[in-house]
Parts: sequence; C-alpha cells; structure tokens
Amino acid sequence: MELAQTYRIETERLVIRCYQPGDAYMMHAAVTGSLPHLRPWIPWARQEPKELDWMISFIRMFRGQFDLGQDAVYGIFDKTETEQIGGTGLHNRIGKDAREIGYWINVKHVNKGYATEAVRALLRVAFAIERLARVEIRCDPENVFSRRIPQRLGFRLETTLRNNSTDGDGEPADTMVWALSKREYNVAGGEEIALRAFDLMGRSIEL
Repeated sequence: MELAQTYRIETERLVIRCYQPGDAYMMHAAVTGSLPHLRPWIPWARQEPKELDWMISFIRMFRGQFDLGQDAVYGIFDKTETEQIGGTGLHNRIGKDAREIGYWINVKHVNKGYATEAVRALLRVAFAIERLARVEIRCDPENVFSRRIPQRLGFRLETTLRNNSTDGDGEPADTMVWALSKREYNVAGGEEIALRAFDLMGRSIEL
C-alpha cells in the first residue's frame, strides 16, 4: 500500500501540507523559537538549533520521502501560509495499514487547540482516504498536554513501554502507546471535522 495520496489538507483554521523547500525559513523560525518548549519531549529538538542550510536539506528529505511513499511529514501553517504553527505526520513505522501520528506546536501557538485540530484532520484522512486500519499516538506519560489529545479523541491506552526512550536530560523514560482502529473511529463519529483534501496535482480528493 502506497502512503499519502493526500498532499494538502485545509481545515477551518489551518493548512496542513507536504513541505516545500521554501518553508525552511518558517520552520527554522518556529523550531529555534520553541526549543525550551520542545526539548523535554522531542528527541530531534535536542539536536537543534541547526543552520538554515541544514533545515533546507531536512525539508528536501521530507519531500523526497513523501513523494516515494516512505513517510508523510506535514507542516502545520496558518491560513495565509506565512507562519508555521507546528508539524505533524502520518509516520510509516508501526506496520502494515497502520501509521503513527506525531505532532509539535510552535510555542507561540500553544493552548489554542491547533494540535487537536490537526490530529482530527489526519485521522479523517487516515481512515477515509488512505484506508488505514489503525493509528497510534505515542507520548511520554509526563507530557500532560500531548497525552490529552488521544484521550480527547477516543484513543485507548494499549500499553506503556518502560524505559524505552530518554527524557531531555538523557535519563530513561517511558512511552505511552495510544491506539485507535477504523471501527472505533467510525463508531465514535470521528468524521465530523470539516476539511478539504488535495492530491499532488492540487486536485480535490473526495471524502
């Protein structure tokens, strides 16, 4: 099964789309301005800050993986696409017909419901367009704000992996594994969020 027919998603407040090289400026500003906020929870943020040229290469890698069906990493932007609000993805790392949703938010835009809105949109895309059977969200138990999203959206806590990761200080940390199946999503009425989805050519995808 190829990953990610959906290159662009538009919700009420957000544009969620595949990265383009020109996004490096916005991503660099969003990440470097949010490092104290991101580092305790996100391993890649502990390697920042990176130079702009490195960020350009990083975004080119994201786009290449997207086009090849290897991974689907999205930027989250405001409706004018002049500021990056965060990032998300339908990550291809947990098995056939299943994806993991990750997310981060620019510290300037926390507590506005953007992460929940983005995850709700990706869930609809995952089950209605990409025809997945299962979606997971993984987070540190101490990350209360991140944990609230799967709780709010009807995921079930399947397990907690003990000491399988590290925290911002390099100490062992646990990982909660939240899961949602297509059947559970449909029963919960998860298709309520209004969105528009588009393919590589900018053509509308029927939902």
